[in-house]
Amino acid sequence: MRSVAGSRPGTIVAGLTAAALAAVGFLAYQASAAPDRPVKPAPHASATGPSNNKGDKGSKGDTSGGKEQQITIPADSGTGLRVVYSLGQKRVWLVGSNNLAIRTYEVVPSSVSPQPGTYAVTSRSAAGRGSDGIPVEHIIRFNVADQVVFGFSTALGHSAPDAGAAKKTGAIREQSEDGNAMWRFATVGVKVIVVP
Repeated sequence: MRSVAGSRPGTIVAGLTAAALAAVGFLAYQASAAPDRPVKPAPHASATGPSNNKGDKGSKGDTSGGKEQQITIPADSGTGLRVVYSLGQKRVWLVGSNNLAIRTYEVVPSSVSPQPGTYAVTSRSAAGRGSDGIPVEHIIRFNVADQVVFGFSTALGHSAPDAGAAKKTGAIREQSEDGNAMWRFATVGVKVIVVP
C-alpha cells in the first residue's frame, strides 16, 4: 500500500511537468509567429493603398495573395538599416538591413528642412516639448544646424509645427501610430538619410 501511495505524487508531478512543457512549447510557437517582426506595410502605407506618389508602386488593395509587397524606396538613399526622409515627398521609409522597406508614411515637415545627406540618430526622448513649445512624444533627433534641432516626433494634441511661430523649428511630425513605429525602429546610431 505504501509503495502505491508513494508513486501517486510522482505520477502527478510527472503529468504536470509534461503539461507545463507542452504549454511552454505552444507559447514559444505563438511568439515566433507574432507580428512583432512586420513584413507587410501598415494599411495606410503606400504599398497597400492608392498613391499619388510617383516613387511608390502602390495598388488599390492587397492583390499579393498574402505575399509581401515591394515598397519602392527613393534612389540614392543608401543601403542597410536606415530611415529615409524625402523632403519633396514629405514621406519617411523605415528600411531593414535587407534593404526592404517595412513601413512608409507621410509626415508634416518643419519650418526649416535639413540639408540632404547622411546623418544618424543622436538622441531620443520618450516625451518633452518641441522647439515650438508643443508637448511631444517619441522624439528622435538626428541633426543640429544653425541652432535648429532636427528630429521626428509625435505632437500631443497638434498635428503640425506652428508655421507662424517666430522661432524656426526642425520638428518633423508624425501620426501617433507612425511615431510608435519610428520609436521602436530608430535607436541611437541608426542612419537617417535625407533625400531631396
